[in-house]
Amino acid sequence: MSTRRLFVFLFLSACFFPAGWRLSFQGITEPAGLVSDLSVGLLFACISWRSFRLLRALMLVLWFLFQVMSQELLVAVQRMPSWQDLAFVADSGFLKNSLAGFHFAQPGFAIGLAILSFLGILVPLKGMGRKAFIAFLGVGLLLLPLHDVLTRTGESRSVAARYNPLHWFVGDALRTAWSSGETIVPGELPPSLRTADLNGVSLFEQGRAKNILFVVLEGISGIYLPEIRQEMQVPEGIFQMEKLSAGISGAMLVPDFVAHSHQTIRGLYAICCGDFSKFSYALTKAVELEFNPERARQCLPAILGANGWETHYLQGAPLQFMNKDKAMPTMGFQQVHGVEWFTQRTNSDFVWGTTDEDFFVGADKYIRTLQAGGKPWFLTLLTVATHQPFDATDKMIARYGSRKIAAVAQLDEAVSQFIKQLRQNGILDDTLVIITSDESHGAEGADWYSSWGFAAVFAPEQQALPHLKKGSYGLVDLEVSVLDYLGLPLPPDVIGRSLFREYQNSREMVSYTSGKLRWQTKENNLYECTRDYDCLLSRNSGILGPHAAREVAEEGTGQRLFALATALDNTLNTATPKLVLQFANGEIRPLPEMIRNEWIDNLTGAQYLSFPKNSHVYVDILLQVTAAEPEGIQPTLILRQFEKEVGSISHPGFPLLKKGESFRLQFDFENPVARNAFSFHLIAAGRNAAIRFDKFEVVIDRSK
Repeated sequence: MSTRRLFVFLFLSACFFPAGWRLSFQGITEPAGLVSDLSVGLLFACISWRSFRLLRALMLVLWFLFQVMSQELLVAVQRMPSWQDLAFVADSGFLKNSLAGFHFAQPGFAIGLAILSFLGILVPLKGMGRKAFIAFLGVGLLLLPLHDVLTRTGESRSVAARYNPLHWFVGDALRTAWSSGETIVPGELPPSLRTADLNGVSLFEQGRAKNILFVVLEGISGIYLPEIRQEMQVPEGIFQMEKLSAGISGAMLVPDFVAHSHQTIRGLYAICCGDFSKFSYALTKAVELEFNPERARQCLPAILGANGWETHYLQGAPLQFMNKDKAMPTMGFQQVHGVEWFTQRTNSDFVWGTTDEDFFVGADKYIRTLQAGGKPWFLTLLTVATHQPFDATDKMIARYGSRKIAAVAQLDEAVSQFIKQLRQNGILDDTLVIITSDESHGAEGADWYSSWGFAAVFAPEQQALPHLKKGSYGLVDLEVSVLDYLGLPLPPDVIGRSLFREYQNSREMVSYTSGKLRWQTKENNLYECTRDYDCLLSRNSGILGPHAAREVAEEGTGQRLFALATALDNTLNTATPKLVLQFANGEIRPLPEMIRNEWIDNLTGAQYLSFPKNSHVYVDILLQVTAAEPEGIQPTLILRQFEKEVGSISHPGFPLLKKGESFRLQFDFENPVARNAFSFHLIAAGRNAAIRFDKFEVVIDRSK
């Protein structure tokens, strides 16, 4: 082989590496995905080869980053990057946290593509001739119609099996641009999605439990539980949480249990407030509750608090992230604690917070304190260590060969020990315990796994409960279930079915994960629709489980179902032209000695906000340094949209502040186009330092 041909071979190897990787591990079982890889590889090769050397080097670096980070995103939450996710894939600051330690889930892919991309940058290439350019470009473009044919005949396969990440990303961007001026008019919701359903036959009289405990396991899917997996007819092949399964062998298991969307705060809202979380990127309902005090009083913690229960929330991560320091009290939790509560920890902290072992040791201590008080209590626990990039020891990673599975294995050990302690301490004798998950991080094999949650129930009336609960349920049903169990009246705006009743008829169930809206009707029709309104129809008794043969749904189905999803998204919308968001009330927050990570050390929960088109936003921040060394502290405010830093909005900065000094920062900006997932990151550091947040106000004026 001549030197020139070797250079060309190395360069093209980087361009076609994703195709080679797929072919090596999947063979020709994913023809649509293989054609997508080849088409994208050809188009990228001809464009970058035609470019001058410096630009080609930059393109190869971006090619490497995009393909590798897309693989990591796929492993973490089983979905492909979308236009809105661009910054999650490419933003170095966010990736520093999410990929702490460079623990790649696919190290072979990352290392192989890194080497080939590096060699492709180094080798000198003679410019591509015009004929070769036209040939490469023509073949790449001609493969796109073939891909379209293959993907339509194989739509039952996952998105990852049918698309190269860059192909999917570009298509999503084009769809977004095409529909940017489109307004979806909310549809009329069916009665089952507007009211609670207690028409089933009750399994027993009013429950006897004195206390209620929710144990929310970050990202855990039903696929990890052997008995649930078998009931849902899913073949074995992934790690099984055998210890947790043994610990809950006497519980009521809910195999067909739906997680409605991605993102922890959305899952917690659905759990605590008896409503579907949003299926869009718009402002979360947990934040919207602030403007709906009447609806907030209908959330489970608020109702229990009003009826004599002490209500507590404890998580292993900092509270500021996703605004949980404000959202959870708004829902009615009287005591809200995050990682700062765990003052005694035996393990090194995970990048997002406590290890699961330390978390459950602390949770056991917390419950003992509640029991000693003698009053009825409601406690919600949320773990964090099975959040990507996953907490795991080197020993466990070596044992399981996957950081993700190693983290799940460590959770298996920790939560099973916690359940053992609950049983030994007599907690299960007078406590209704529901073990569930906030979302599902999915698994390889099927994209519906990303909508597959998990639920297990312990109650003093255990003998009256079936071991395997039939029927389709989801996070939306947990509030109704607890209120039904306790015999408390249902508030008017809470929806869902009770786990403690038997229903003969099917129901509507909805989720939006992995880029698909899944809508199950009471007629047992399952629709799966993408944002381009392409929908497939199958006869199925639920969103979850192996699906029957699919067919293309009738035209207009996608528009109709997304209109209904928009109606569900808008259940908390307020008509007021001005929304005043408050993210501070005079609390004092200690500062880290040094900034470890912008996301973890963010001092405010003003995150994932939505600003409508043609709105005007006013920001007013007032803080005082209550403690600091003589050199003072330097606060910094960073604006981000979809995690990417926004440079187009100018705002004043903070000066260096000494102990006792206050500073007020005010600015405003216009939104000529709608902004979603907008976050304010305020960070500061100093030894023995603390600030008092007197005000952090964001006013959204929608009257412009």
